[in-house]
Amino acid sequence: MNIQSTTDKVAEDARNLADNVLQSAQNAVQTTREGANESLDKAEAGVRELRREASPVIDDLATRAQDLATRSIDFCADTGARARRQVQQAADATTRYIVQQPGKSMAIAAAAGAALTAAVVLMSRRRKP
Repeated sequence: MNIQSTTDKVAEDARNLADNVLQSAQNAVQTTREGANESLDKAEAGVRELRREASPVIDDLATRAQDLATRSIDFCADTGARARRQVQQAADATTRYIVQQPGKSMAIAAAAGAALTAAVVLMSRRRKP
């Protein structure tokens, strides 16, 4: 064997080795891609399943919240209507009393006005140094 054939043989072996290393690297990359794709597919399926399971729960919570809001609005409206009826009943009772007892009503109004005036005068004197 001469030096040229030995050099050619070494070069050929080096090329074969490089080709083998390249092929191994390409195989490793392909295997990694396949593994990553499989993992991503599993993760995607898991996310889809979670969404499918969560959707009814979210819908149920939204329905409950809507029901609660509706009941709260109805309760407030009923309470407001009840308060208006009670104020109206008190006003009607006061009007009847005034019509039935005009003298007493005038005396009570005068006494209430005097008491209020006295309270205001006392409060205004306390504030002055």
